[in-house]
Amino acid sequence: MGTSFGRGGATTFLQDLVNADCILIQGSNMAEAHPVGFQWVMEAKRRGAKVIHVDPRFTRTSAVADLHVPLRAGTDIAFLGGLVNHVLANDAYFHDYVVAYTNAASIVGEEYRDTEDPEEDGPSTDPTGLFSGWDEDSRSYDPSTWAYQDAKDVAAAGDRSPSGRSSGGTQGGETHKATAGGDAYGSGGATIGSKPDRDETLQHPRTVFQILKRHFARYTPEMVERICGTPQDAFLQVARALVENSGRERTTALAYAVGWTHHSQGAQYIRTSAILQTLLGNIGRPGGGILALRGHASIQGSTDIPTLFNLWSGYLPMPKAGQDDVDSYVGSSEDLAGFWGNMRDYSVSLLKSWWGDAAQPENDFAFDYMPRISGDHGTYRTVMDMVDGKVDGYFLLGQNPAVGSANARLQRLGMANLKWLVVRDLQMIESATFWKDGPEVETGELRTEDVGTEVFFLPAASHVEKAGTFTQTQRLLQWRHQAVSPPGESRSELWFYWQLGRILREKLAASTDPRDRPLLDLTWDYPVHEDEFGPASDPLSWEPDGEAVLREISGTETHLDDDGTVVDRALSSYTELKSDGTTRSGCWIYCGAYADEVNQTARRRPGREQDWTAAEWGWAWPMNRRQLYNRASADPQGRPWSERKALVWWDETAGEDGKGRWVGHDVPDFEATKPPSYVPPAGSRGPAAIAGRDPFIMQADGKAWLFAPSGVVDGPLPTHYEGAESPVGNPLHPNRVYNPARRAFPRPGNRGVPTRSDVYPFVFTTYRLTEHHTAGGMSRTLPYLSELQPEMFIEVSAELARERGLEHQGWATIVTPRSAIEARVMVTPRIRPLRLPGGGEDGSEVQVVHQVGIPWHWGPNGISRGDAANELVEILLDPNTHIQDKVGACDVVPGRRPRGPALVEFVAQRRAAAGLPTDDDVPSLRGGAELDAEPNDGRNTP
Repeated sequence: MGTSFGRGGATTFLQDLVNADCILIQGSNMAEAHPVGFQWVMEAKRRGAKVIHVDPRFTRTSAVADLHVPLRAGTDIAFLGGLVNHVLANDAYFHDYVVAYTNAASIVGEEYRDTEDPEEDGPSTDPTGLFSGWDEDSRSYDPSTWAYQDAKDVAAAGDRSPSGRSSGGTQGGETHKATAGGDAYGSGGATIGSKPDRDETLQHPRTVFQILKRHFARYTPEMVERICGTPQDAFLQVARALVENSGRERTTALAYAVGWTHHSQGAQYIRTSAILQTLLGNIGRPGGGILALRGHASIQGSTDIPTLFNLWSGYLPMPKAGQDDVDSYVGSSEDLAGFWGNMRDYSVSLLKSWWGDAAQPENDFAFDYMPRISGDHGTYRTVMDMVDGKVDGYFLLGQNPAVGSANARLQRLGMANLKWLVVRDLQMIESATFWKDGPEVETGELRTEDVGTEVFFLPAASHVEKAGTFTQTQRLLQWRHQAVSPPGESRSELWFYWQLGRILREKLAASTDPRDRPLLDLTWDYPVHEDEFGPASDPLSWEPDGEAVLREISGTETHLDDDGTVVDRALSSYTELKSDGTTRSGCWIYCGAYADEVNQTARRRPGREQDWTAAEWGWAWPMNRRQLYNRASADPQGRPWSERKALVWWDETAGEDGKGRWVGHDVPDFEATKPPSYVPPAGSRGPAAIAGRDPFIMQADGKAWLFAPSGVVDGPLPTHYEGAESPVGNPLHPNRVYNPARRAFPRPGNRGVPTRSDVYPFVFTTYRLTEHHTAGGMSRTLPYLSELQPEMFIEVSAELARERGLEHQGWATIVTPRSAIEARVMVTPRIRPLRLPGGGEDGSEVQVVHQVGIPWHWGPNGISRGDAANELVEILLDPNTHIQDKVGACDVVPGRRPRGPALVEFVAQRRAAAGLPTDDDVPSLRGGAELDAEPNDGRNTP
């Protein structure tokens, strides 16, 4: 969504679902995974909204929906692309909205070639399945040919490359792919060199609109059925419902969750939904938008203030090798239109927040203290390096990769190669005990006495035992007050990191080594509660004040008063940040969370005392705006598209000076006093270059992007490729079955399934349950929740059960090239076979595809125990975000899995039967150079 609209967060908020006339839920089992938020779906339905659920399984969400539509796991782009084609082919788009507020009228350069185009000067007229700019050797795109006509060549903010486009230094290419560059558009869209030429009649053949029509023309109801297995009549019911409930008077909301993000094309799933909702005119308007349902209470927060290798706070990109100062880091961003043109203000304020008085103009605000990245330093690359003996230590805080990450076996083999491992969790999770009781100890692949990893387990405080904020699905920061003290030696993350920093700084206090200055110069003088855990004389009893940290994150400004007094005041908005060193902000998009010296996130005014935007409950980034891009709720002249869907509008007599102001039910996501008639003067930069009729203020052209000329690594438009491992071919692009740019790690222990494999003929998809939480550390250890869901199980159809001899409540073994697990069998009509017309090898027959549903919460520790679903999953990543897939190919056989070394032999025999290496060379501890990956995964042909 960052590339499409300018910010990566949800465009809307949960309470606004009640204003929807239709709600499409896809990539989410919202009723079970987000039950509290689902109340607003039920309220919308009570008011007359049509609720549609598209999902491989019939779930509790499906049970209360007006329509459940099945599809094959991993084919969402084909389904959504079919909806886009329906809208375009039937002229059902919101014409005035699309022309005014999107890049539909922008003209793309002559060099651009689409996946639907034949090879230039080639003998075949078949579509290539590739965009222009593809390089087979690097397996990446050079996106320069995706640019607008006559566009100036400008690199992405924070992503400049001294050697230019050929190195992938701009918004695409090999470097962009390796560093998951798409993450940087979480709050600030990708850049373009200049505003494009436009044809607002939409007739020019190279307008985005015409390219879009050609690109999706083959996504017909027939093709949707052939790829997804969705009956045409069911698909058309969805298409008609969305069209009938979108436009000037009506709006449709769309909700998704990790059922989309956890795919090797997850970013393009979301891009397709953004195209659909934009064409229908549903972005920025009440009852519309896209709700990104996060997979945890503060997943949004962990990307805003990131735990990601490639980002600073607020989606500022991590500096890269070759960026030696602030000037080279910020680069040409100051020449850009939109609020991303103020990148220097955000960056310098962040550096001042971290290093305070040590960050001065004379030392470039301590920019040189920051490390640089030179490629992929992500989680899964690190795991591969751990297996190869290249990593000494590892911190795990609230993570359980031995159960919760793709290819759990490789995760454990990697941790077995460490020198030390720190685990902070509520319980003794599998990642803390793998060395003595993990599956590889049972199979003989690891011996406890040979594992040299020293494990430090530090008990953590739960969310009720500490104070601080969560940032949840709708970008809402909510302060959590401490309810009880943590038991025993359990401590908060704030305590742990502050104490670790304090002790390290004390040990290095006398150091003269320049490399220690970044640590010694950090701002670390937070006020503390001195007797939180013992006598005040013991520093380990001190707990930092969380509200003081929040105030620093929000932002402050320092200046001298008239009498010479130093004034340090809390800022109200990121528009107050400056690059002269007088302001500090630990996260520019959170600026204002402590406005007026008040913890805005702790506000709790009841909903019955407010309107539906509930502006006085918590605080939403940015600037407490609840509906992003809400300028689009009004027409170009500033009038609501309809009174029924009014949100903000231009009042020409409002304001203290009576010269006009944007007013309404929400904080305007626009400069409050910029009139609709404003036209940027020639040479304008930054916010001044955004016209009064351009709602998408984080985009360089002020428009929503139907076509992405930059900012994505695998194509400017979404294209259907098969998921991680496909039991069928790709009828759209037979010679390009899979996303060519996906990030794969083909190596022993992580082999992928060949297309149409008879050895692994079924599709599996993992999912979550209401009764358990993520990798199970917070739920499998509790008796009440364990009683509700006591045992690992799989869901299969009656047809698959008959075909494989499976018995309801009996045992089954599920096997992939990575491993095999066992589970109880639930034979249920909730998951059913799909019939794909033309799905056979020659395209002439109906292919039946069976799907297996596998909850992913279990592991060998706790009260409720079972094999981990992630033993089965290949490490295969989305090239934009480096997020793993949740879908794959498997076989299911009756009975329990083999034990001990027999399990390794069983899995190897299956690999051999599929024509894969047996991988008998089990990686050895503190070694493994033999495991370097091959150059490609060999799955780019049918």
